[in-house]
Amino acid sequence: MQRHHIPTAAYREFSVDNYAEGIEYIRNHSLPIVLKADGLAAGKGVLICMNHLEAIAEFELMLHRAKFGEAGKRVVVEAFLKGIELSMFVLTDGRDYVLLPEAKDYKRVGVGDSGLNTGGMGAVSPLPFVDEAFIQKVKERIIEPTIKGLKEEALEYKGFIFLGLMTENGEPQVIEYNCRMGDPETEVVMLRTKNDLLELLLATSRQGLNEVVVETDERAVATVVAVSGGYPGDYEKNKEISGLDDNLPDSGIVFHSGTLQKDGKVVTNGGRVLAVTAYGENITEAVEQSVYLLEQLHFDDMYYRTDIGYEFK
Repeated sequence: MQRHHIPTAAYREFSVDNYAEGIEYIRNHSLPIVLKADGLAAGKGVLICMNHLEAIAEFELMLHRAKFGEAGKRVVVEAFLKGIELSMFVLTDGRDYVLLPEAKDYKRVGVGDSGLNTGGMGAVSPLPFVDEAFIQKVKERIIEPTIKGLKEEALEYKGFIFLGLMTENGEPQVIEYNCRMGDPETEVVMLRTKNDLLELLLATSRQGLNEVVVETDERAVATVVAVSGGYPGDYEKNKEISGLDDNLPDSGIVFHSGTLQKDGKVVTNGGRVLAVTAYGENITEAVEQSVYLLEQLHFDDMYYRTDIGYEFK
């Protein structure tokens, strides 16, 4: 991102070799400070520190006491980005690209985005603030420099680029990239994408995206995830799910996640069990439809958030 002038949080990287320099950098850094283990840490290697003492203590734990093991041998010290988080999805054939509908997901387990982080409790699309002007900024400042950068650095890539963005006052910055779609965003993005997915993927493989126009359903879509009680901590499995065989309204789709067929029954087999997705004329209606569908289903200790998309209602 620095090499190709793509807007992101300012950062520096440290190891035991320049530990003292890292301490000084943290002391003079604005608050909050983000510390990231530079390797795989099971989704737990990112710390947001609200004061300098805490940041220095965590920095020492990571580098000198191997808090995150091998993953923490290098630590990224990064500025904290404020604003609204969203996800945008690009399909590129290495030369051209198409943009799929945007989405916002909700990671916290509790109402009002409280409690522990999860794999995702729900998502909505479209987002009211994503207008043509915003999309143009994302294309010019982020998507096009990213694809050009891949080409210039001889990284041949065909497929999805997931852009995790933060926007404040209409100015987008990159939080993360992924080379995949996201969950639970996929459930809303695909329902708003009218094109045949297979045709999009074939065009990607053949470098034919310059001939593709993405058609988008103008309706809002929401997905609400039903999870096992206790998730994201300890939870029980093998709870029978009832209501799946009944005449569910055709206003939405029930996506199975942590389920299993056992002795002719469908039972829970994970923390995130079902992602119930529905259309609506607006986000409020789409969420209400998803929640209505969920009310027709049941398993012991089932939990879901009813406030997905709350800031756009």
